[in-house]
Amino acid sequence: MVDAGQLQILAVDIAREAGELARRRRTEGVALAATKSSLADIVTEADREVEQLIRDRLAAARPDDGFLGEESDPHPGTSGVTWVVDPIDGTVNYAYGIPHYAVSIAAVTGEPDPAGWIAQTAVVYTPVVDELFRASRGEGAWLGERRLQVSTVTDAGALLATGFGYDPATHDGDIARVRRLMPLARDLRRAGAASLDLAYVAAGRLDGYFERGLKPWDHAAGALLVTEAGGRLGGRPGGAPGADMTIAAGPELFDRMRELLEQ
Repeated sequence: MVDAGQLQILAVDIAREAGELARRRRTEGVALAATKSSLADIVTEADREVEQLIRDRLAAARPDDGFLGEESDPHPGTSGVTWVVDPIDGTVNYAYGIPHYAVSIAAVTGEPDPAGWIAQTAVVYTPVVDELFRASRGEGAWLGERRLQVSTVTDAGALLATGFGYDPATHDGDIARVRRLMPLARDLRRAGAASLDLAYVAAGRLDGYFERGLKPWDHAAGALLVTEAGGRLGGRPGGAPGADMTIAAGPELFDRMRELLEQ
């Protein structure tokens, strides 16, 4: 039997330590280490160092658990629990000195695949403003001592968020999707950190979020925050969030967004 509350306590402690390391390394100066899919998708030495810290702490506390992270090879584990980690979500913001990035840690059970896993606990921590969003399965989503609830959209329209991939070949499609959603929108935000976009939907700071091209570690923690705050999250009709599409919103807005995105 998985104790999601105990997993959350561990995740909170590690996220705070990892976030402080990321913040300190940014203050000291970021060394660019490599590139991923394009020159804009920057990997830093800090990404790797922060992920290694998280991985080491988890291995010491729960050596039988699996691990799936952005910056290192996956480890399957034997306990049935897998930790899904983005050490610095919003790496480009981080590299440019924009203080909108987060440490994202989730613990899931089942196969380490968004289509089949069950999220048990989630933490999204943004160290610059010291905000820690957390959720455990069946226990709600929280920011500090405040329980989170997704928003209800008014006649003024929805405040929506999205993101664009780093491959220029995908930008026309991304912009076309924005155009389809704008009849619902009061305004649009594109902040550059999927975990925080999802956390903000859970907190009612955003009404809805949609993006193509997310990896499992981009949405694993944020997804549980949204659903525990009373929202809905999915991808293509009947599908899980992921590379094809991720949509998050309150129940009514979710259906309207998905309908327009499928046109």
